[in-house]
Amino acid sequence: MSGHSKWSTIKRKKGALDAKRGKIFSRIVKEIDVSVREGGPDPEANPRLRLAIANAKGVNMPKDNIERAINKADKDPSNLQEMTFEGYAPNGVAVFIECLTDNHLRTVGSIRAIFNKRGGSLGTHGSLGFLFDRKGMITVPEDKIDDTEMFELEVIDAGAEDIEINEEVYYITTSMEDFGKVRKKVEEMGVEPENAELRRIPNDLKQLGVNDAVRVLKIIEEFEDDDDVQNVWHNLDVTDEVAEALEQ
Repeated sequence: MSGHSKWSTIKRKKGALDAKRGKIFSRIVKEIDVSVREGGPDPEANPRLRLAIANAKGVNMPKDNIERAINKADKDPSNLQEMTFEGYAPNGVAVFIECLTDNHLRTVGSIRAIFNKRGGSLGTHGSLGFLFDRKGMITVPEDKIDDTEMFELEVIDAGAEDIEINEEVYYITTSMEDFGKVRKKVEEMGVEPENAELRRIPNDLKQLGVNDAVRVLKIIEEFEDDDDVQNVWHNLDVTDEVAEALEQ
């Protein structure tokens, strides 16, 4: 299993066990807000909103919360802006951070402070683009699939590039261009994904010793804990040994 998928598995476990569900809901509400502002409140005519709603359902956000977020965004849209940051954590691990914020200066200050405090360095916009490929990732628990063999064949025919299964969860990777088509095929089969999103997948993984790797992952978690941060991507190779050490 790839290092990035293994990190997704770790986060999935932690998300089910820790007290971060409120933060997850908050990030989805922000995504709904921006989606409505860009494409309107009708999910049938707004693919980005449809995806945000699907992800909200995947983390069991109540239907009333979803409808309330859509109505609020339609009647009183925020001034959230999308921002990205690129830099290096210690030991040369590349980090790409995606944010939604209503205060540009606050977000810049917070991200820069974490890089500086933890021995990393904030780079210039576009400096790490060559290290990551834009890919779709669809996560589906196996118990939601009636016929796994048919499911795999259908998503491959729809354009899936890779299917990984780890601890009874399917991780389906697609090209950015085929992401919408594969996600639609999953929905047509009556399967509700736990999560579906465009990710930045590293094209080369950085290998570190266990202690150094755990320190870097804790820095990545510190970025993720910032209220303005939506996603953090990295190129650290999360080996089995690193995953076990992080869960201890």
